[in-house]
Amino acid sequence: MWRLYALTSPLLDVRRTARNVPAFFRYLADLSEYQKMSGGQSLSAGDLRPVLRDNLPGHPFDKHYFHQDIWAFERIFKARPDHHVDVASSIPFVSLLSRVVKVNYVDLRPLDLNVPNLECTSGNLLNLPFEANSVRSISCLHVAEHVGLGRYGDKLDPEGTRKSCKELVRVLAPGGRLYFSLPIGRERVCFNAHRVHSTKTILSYFEPLKLAELSGIDDNADFVENVPMERMDSCEYGCGLFVFTKQ
Repeated sequence: MWRLYALTSPLLDVRRTARNVPAFFRYLADLSEYQKMSGGQSLSAGDLRPVLRDNLPGHPFDKHYFHQDIWAFERIFKARPDHHVDVASSIPFVSLLSRVVKVNYVDLRPLDLNVPNLECTSGNLLNLPFEANSVRSISCLHVAEHVGLGRYGDKLDPEGTRKSCKELVRVLAPGGRLYFSLPIGRERVCFNAHRVHSTKTILSYFEPLKLAELSGIDDNADFVENVPMERMDSCEYGCGLFVFTKQ
């Protein structure tokens, strides 16, 4: 297997490079035309920054993140906690959330920022820096499916997602709320990108928490509020949006 990868990997790199060749020639043509235009600024070689992959017919974005960030923001804003903890969710989500509530952002690679309402803490989803039953509002969005696959330099662990869920259960305070998401559908490991789980598996990982809401994003990338579990489990690569509470 490793020999096959060693043989095909350079070929993949060549293909990737070849796809950029036409774009690079377009870049050179644009550069030449720009320099000849009246009013065109003088350009030094050291200031040239070829960006070759943005000339696209549409605007690429991840619809899972688009829908989930709106979903979580609306619910946290409505709940109005005094303080919220987020574990390694998207930076745009955390930045906007910190405008309406004090946020402690926990990540293996904490942000080097000094802005109001945002505290950045170094932490591991398998060992969060909080006492048991101490966090009343916490989110972890599109993160746990990566844990233990080595993608972000973390240690390999086949039980990474399950252990992450149990750690979130540990720190959630009684009466608190946990906002959680990850890929839902046909169960599998797509090494080393992510895992996909069924709703039944995720509910078992979060026992004994109570499920307060299950919404989701289906295979058409449509947001569905209060979606039936069966619909999510029939997805190839959906996104489950869970709200859990601790009794």
